[in-house]
Amino acid sequence: MAKDLSYEKTLRKLQIELVKLQRHVISKGKKVLIILEGRDTAGKDGTIKRITEHLSPRDIRVVALSKPSDVETTQWYFQRYVEHLPAAGEIVLFNRSWYNRAGVEPVMGFCTAEETDEFLRNVPVFEAMLAHSGIVVLKYYLDLERKEQKKRLEERRTDPLKQWKISPIDEKALKHFDDYTAARDRMLRDTDSAAAPWTVVRANDKKAARLSIIADLITRVEYEEATRHEIDQQVICRFNEACLTNGMLAR
Repeated sequence: MAKDLSYEKTLRKLQIELVKLQRHVISKGKKVLIILEGRDTAGKDGTIKRITEHLSPRDIRVVALSKPSDVETTQWYFQRYVEHLPAAGEIVLFNRSWYNRAGVEPVMGFCTAEETDEFLRNVPVFEAMLAHSGIVVLKYYLDLERKEQKKRLEERRTDPLKQWKISPIDEKALKHFDDYTAARDRMLRDTDSAAAPWTVVRANDKKAARLSIIADLITRVEYEEATRHEIDQQVICRFNEACLTNGMLAR
């Protein structure tokens, strides 16, 4: 119980900072794009809920696109995402994003190896253009161990309130765990950049991951009367090669 009270108390303090941050984004006409990627069941939905919970719904949007239509498959790959980018005064969260082409699509056979190669070459240039246009690009990758993913997938099957989360893709997550690991490693290496760096999150503990992401997020945009919070470096850190071997990312 004490641990839950501590979590709720810390979450409230962090959410107050998010309100202050949003006021700054609105008043200064800032544009903030938050990309949340990660393994299935890693906690992206729960994290987004806690980020947006007390913010003005008129000035924050969550984008979670379904699979592309027949027309969209003929377009420039980034085209359907561009229309959802933030305007001045907006914060936009992508619950999965163009990085489908580096993870789900190649692992599940929804795109060719050549298409993935082209994407990985182009995305750093695309994101540099976004950054140079004034968009603050924040990218988080939530990871968890195989055992914890298995536990959460089983909970989804038995919890009537989580039935909507079950999908054919999720059902194959464990079977392709190693394939997703290889795709993740390549994606992080090839698309980490100064303009749009990756931050990796150990999400075995959902609550710790949520608090760490918000604590990190409020340091990435300067705003008035900011109160910074301690960031647990055992849970979240800026991506570098060491993350692939030091336990920050699951093998």
